[in-house]
Amino acid sequence: MELHQLEYFLTVSKLGNFTRAAEELHVAQPSVTKAIHKLEEELGVQLFDRSQKKIALTPEGQAFYARINKILFDIRQAVDEMEDFKKLNRGTIKFAAPPMIGAYLFPNIFNLFKNSYPNLDLVVYEEGSLAAQSMIEKEELDLGMIILPESRTVLNTVPITREEIMLCLSPQHPLSAAKSVCFTQLRDEPFILLKEEFFHRRLVLNECSRHGFTPHVVFSSSQIETIKAMVSGNVGISFLMNMVVRNHPHLVSVPLAEPLAITIGLVWKKGKYLSKAAQAFIDFIAAYTKSPSFQGSGTDQGQIGI
Repeated sequence: MELHQLEYFLTVSKLGNFTRAAEELHVAQPSVTKAIHKLEEELGVQLFDRSQKKIALTPEGQAFYARINKILFDIRQAVDEMEDFKKLNRGTIKFAAPPMIGAYLFPNIFNLFKNSYPNLDLVVYEEGSLAAQSMIEKEELDLGMIILPESRTVLNTVPITREEIMLCLSPQHPLSAAKSVCFTQLRDEPFILLKEEFFHRRLVLNECSRHGFTPHVVFSSSQIETIKAMVSGNVGISFLMNMVVRNHPHLVSVPLAEPLAITIGLVWKKGKYLSKAAQAFIDFIAAYTKSPSFQGSGTDQGQIGI
């Protein structure tokens, strides 16, 4: 059974005449007649009553028509839907962004992308960079805007921007007037960090280990505003992106003697099938990072967090 046989069957059923059906289908009448006969042979039933001047559907033909009419409607809808995807008139991207990237960098990019592709939807999952990376590698998500890992063997990446990690202190803290601080000076300080699924936390803990100590972590949170409030209240110290804390009225940000920096970028799994919508977002980010306005403004295009 072939698709064109079903198309011929529906057209003959609608017009009640093989000749008129052939004209509408722009094929020779024998082709229509042959296709219908072959279809009846395959099904083992007679679909049309040809005893009258105007042919009519048999009871079997009526039952077949009801089914095939719906099937071909769904096929046409599917073809139209695929055309919409191809032309980017519709599509959904499953996207990961850690909360702080989502708050400080992503909104500007999202707005620009939606202006260019108003019919594409981004479903955003707020996950830490480590959790987001795992979900992308498992192909649970299409793309992510995360802190780029050192090893990228299974990921394709488009770097977006680079940010320095600053020591964040209350203005009342004894080190708040320092020009720079070494990690060894922080051995006995209470630490306030992001939760375990954040790459930023791992980076800070590794740096502590490199300097020979395990920090006393008094509080962990995924909320940047909570961390800033607790540091401001002199509950402990923390480490945040320069763009997050710069010019904050109730915090002091001090450079580390050995600077720590992270690169934020777009990632997706190598070899994974990408929808037209996902590819459009990748192309958009690549163009965005090369645009004169972005290059000229550095990270001021969007305040960056982790």
